[in-house]
Amino acid sequence: MADFSNELGAQAPLGFWDPFNFLSSADEAYFNRLRTVEIKHGRISMLAILGHLVTTAGARLPGDIAYGVPFASIKTGLAAFNDIPLAGLFQIVLFIGLLENGYAIIAKDIENDIEVWQNANGWSEEKKLSKRAIELNNGRAAQMGILALMVHEKLNNDPYVINSLLGFPVPFNQ
Repeated sequence: MADFSNELGAQAPLGFWDPFNFLSSADEAYFNRLRTVEIKHGRISMLAILGHLVTTAGARLPGDIAYGVPFASIKTGLAAFNDIPLAGLFQIVLFIGLLENGYAIIAKDIENDIEVWQNANGWSEEKKLSKRAIELNNGRAAQMGILALMVHEKLNNDPYVINSLLGFPVPFNQ
Protein backbone atom coordinates (compact mmCIF):
# COMPACT_ATOMS: atom_id res chain seq x y z
CA MET A 1 0.00 0.00 0.00
CA ALA A 2 1.42 3.35 -1.06
CA ASP A 3 1.03 6.65 0.77
CA PHE A 4 -0.49 9.29 -1.52
CA SER A 5 -0.97 11.98 1.14
CA ASN A 6 2.00 13.99 -0.18
CA GLU A 7 1.12 13.81 -3.86
CA LEU A 8 0.46 16.90 -5.96
CA GLY A 9 -3.09 18.05 -5.30
CA ALA A 10 -3.10 17.27 -1.58
CA GLN A 11 -3.36 20.94 -0.68
CA ALA A 12 -4.93 23.16 1.95
CA PRO A 13 -7.63 23.42 3.08
CA LEU A 14 -8.59 19.75 2.53
CA GLY A 15 -5.17 18.18 2.27
CA PHE A 16 -5.36 14.57 1.14
CA TRP A 17 -9.04 13.78 0.71
CA ASP A 18 -10.23 10.25 0.00
CA PRO A 19 -13.60 9.94 1.80
CA PHE A 20 -14.51 6.61 0.18
CA ASN A 21 -11.05 5.05 0.71
CA PHE A 22 -10.52 4.32 -2.97
CA LEU A 23 -6.78 4.50 -2.38
CA SER A 24 -6.59 2.52 0.85
CA SER A 25 -5.16 -0.51 -0.95
CA ALA A 26 -4.11 1.13 -4.22
CA ASP A 27 -0.78 0.93 -5.94
CA GLU A 28 1.00 3.66 -7.91
CA ALA A 29 -0.48 2.56 -11.26
CA TYR A 30 -4.05 2.79 -9.93
CA PHE A 31 -3.37 6.22 -8.43
CA ASN A 32 -1.89 7.44 -11.72
CA ARG A 33 -4.96 6.18 -13.59
CA LEU A 34 -7.28 8.06 -11.21
CA ARG A 35 -5.16 11.20 -11.54
CA THR A 36 -5.29 10.97 -15.34
CA VAL A 37 -9.07 10.66 -15.20
CA GLU A 38 -9.29 13.58 -12.76
CA ILE A 39 -7.27 15.82 -15.07
CA LYS A 40 -9.30 14.76 -18.09
CA HIS A 41 -12.62 15.42 -16.35
CA GLY A 42 -11.31 18.75 -15.12
CA ARG A 43 -10.37 19.82 -18.65
CA ILE A 44 -13.74 18.71 -20.01
CA SER A 45 -15.50 20.59 -17.21
CA MET A 46 -13.55 23.76 -17.94
CA LEU A 47 -14.68 23.53 -21.58
CA ALA A 48 -18.25 22.80 -20.45
CA ILE A 49 -18.33 25.92 -18.27
CA LEU A 50 -17.00 27.99 -21.17
CA GLY A 51 -19.59 26.50 -23.53
CA HIS A 52 -22.39 27.15 -21.05
CA LEU A 53 -21.38 30.80 -20.64
CA VAL A 54 -20.92 31.41 -24.37
CA THR A 55 -24.21 29.84 -25.41
CA THR A 56 -26.10 31.56 -22.58
CA ALA A 57 -24.70 34.84 -23.90
CA GLY A 58 -26.37 33.98 -27.21
CA ALA A 59 -23.41 32.98 -29.36
CA ARG A 60 -24.18 30.20 -31.82
CA LEU A 61 -22.41 28.65 -34.77
CA PRO A 62 -23.77 29.65 -38.16
CA GLY A 63 -25.68 27.11 -40.21
CA ASP A 64 -27.57 23.98 -39.27
CA ILE A 65 -26.74 21.29 -36.72
CA ALA A 66 -28.97 18.98 -38.75
CA TYR A 67 -30.96 19.43 -41.93
CA GLY A 68 -33.51 22.13 -41.20
CA VAL A 69 -32.40 22.57 -37.56
CA PRO A 70 -30.29 25.74 -37.21
CA PHE A 71 -27.82 26.07 -34.34
CA ALA A 72 -29.69 29.23 -33.31
CA SER A 73 -32.78 27.15 -32.46
CA ILE A 74 -30.93 24.95 -29.97
CA LYS A 75 -31.49 25.82 -26.32
CA THR A 76 -28.72 26.25 -23.78
CA GLY A 77 -27.59 23.76 -21.13
CA LEU A 78 -29.19 20.37 -20.64
CA ALA A 79 -32.28 21.49 -22.55
CA ALA A 80 -30.19 21.30 -25.73
CA PHE A 81 -30.42 17.51 -25.62
CA ASN A 82 -34.15 17.78 -26.28
CA ASP A 83 -33.56 19.87 -29.43
CA ILE A 84 -30.76 17.89 -31.08
CA PRO A 85 -31.96 15.04 -33.31
CA LEU A 86 -31.00 11.52 -32.22
CA ALA A 87 -28.60 11.12 -35.16
CA GLY A 88 -26.89 14.35 -34.06
CA LEU A 89 -26.47 13.05 -30.52
CA PHE A 90 -24.99 9.84 -31.94
CA GLN A 91 -22.52 11.89 -34.00
CA ILE A 92 -21.50 13.89 -30.92
CA VAL A 93 -20.86 10.71 -28.91
CA LEU A 94 -18.95 9.16 -31.83
CA PHE A 95 -16.82 12.31 -32.22
CA ILE A 96 -15.99 12.34 -28.50
CA GLY A 97 -15.01 8.66 -28.75
CA LEU A 98 -12.73 9.39 -31.70
CA LEU A 99 -11.11 12.26 -29.79
CA GLU A 100 -10.61 10.00 -26.79
CA ASN A 101 -9.00 7.24 -28.83
CA GLY A 102 -6.88 9.68 -30.83
CA TYR A 103 -5.59 11.32 -27.68
CA ALA A 104 -4.77 7.94 -26.14
CA ILE A 105 -2.57 7.18 -29.14
CA ILE A 106 -0.55 10.41 -28.97
CA ALA A 107 -0.74 11.31 -25.26
CA LYS A 108 2.91 10.46 -24.55
CA ASP A 109 4.08 12.50 -27.56
CA ILE A 110 2.09 15.51 -26.34
CA GLU A 111 3.49 15.15 -22.81
CA ASN A 112 7.03 14.92 -24.19
CA ASP A 113 6.50 17.98 -26.43
CA ILE A 114 5.21 19.98 -23.46
CA GLU A 115 8.20 18.91 -21.36
CA VAL A 116 10.59 19.98 -24.13
CA TRP A 117 8.80 23.34 -24.47
CA GLN A 118 8.87 23.95 -20.71
CA ASN A 119 12.57 23.12 -20.51
CA ALA A 120 13.36 25.30 -23.53
CA ASN A 121 11.61 28.21 -21.82
CA GLY A 122 13.55 27.75 -18.60
CA TRP A 123 10.76 26.41 -16.39
CA SER A 124 12.03 25.09 -13.08
CA GLU A 125 10.64 21.92 -11.52
CA GLU A 126 8.94 24.14 -8.93
CA LYS A 127 7.17 26.14 -11.65
CA LYS A 128 6.06 22.96 -13.44
CA LEU A 129 4.59 21.56 -10.22
CA SER A 130 2.88 24.87 -9.51
CA LYS A 131 1.26 24.91 -12.96
CA ARG A 132 0.12 21.29 -12.56
CA ALA A 133 -1.40 22.12 -9.18
CA ILE A 134 -3.18 25.14 -10.69
CA GLU A 135 -4.62 22.95 -13.45
CA LEU A 136 -5.81 20.38 -10.89
CA ASN A 137 -7.49 23.06 -8.77
CA ASN A 138 -9.09 24.79 -11.75
CA GLY A 139 -10.37 21.43 -12.99
CA ARG A 140 -11.79 20.57 -9.59
CA ALA A 141 -13.53 23.95 -9.39
CA ALA A 142 -14.90 23.54 -12.91
CA GLN A 143 -16.27 20.09 -12.08
CA MET A 144 -18.17 21.54 -9.12
CA GLY A 145 -19.20 24.55 -11.22
CA ILE A 146 -20.71 22.62 -14.12
CA LEU A 147 -22.44 20.31 -11.65
CA ALA A 148 -23.96 23.34 -9.91
CA LEU A 149 -25.10 24.82 -13.24
CA MET A 150 -26.80 21.55 -14.19
CA VAL A 151 -28.46 21.13 -10.80
CA HIS A 152 -29.80 24.69 -10.71
CA GLU A 153 -30.99 24.40 -14.30
CA LYS A 154 -33.03 21.34 -13.35
CA LEU A 155 -34.28 22.80 -10.06
CA ASN A 156 -35.76 26.04 -11.35
CA ASN A 157 -34.25 26.79 -14.78
CA ASP A 158 -31.94 29.38 -13.18
CA PRO A 159 -28.37 28.07 -13.36
CA TYR A 160 -26.92 31.51 -12.63
CA VAL A 161 -28.66 31.72 -9.27
CA ILE A 162 -25.97 33.96 -7.78
CA ASN A 163 -26.70 36.61 -10.41
CA SER A 164 -30.39 36.46 -9.49
CA LEU A 165 -29.63 36.75 -5.78
CA LEU A 166 -27.52 39.85 -6.47
CA GLY A 167 -30.30 41.44 -8.53
CA PHE A 168 -28.90 40.72 -11.98
CA PRO A 169 -30.89 37.76 -13.30
CA VAL A 170 -29.76 36.11 -16.53
CA PRO A 171 -32.56 35.13 -18.92
CA PHE A 172 -32.12 31.42 -19.53
CA ASN A 173 -33.92 29.34 -22.20
CA GLN A 174 -36.84 31.73 -22.43
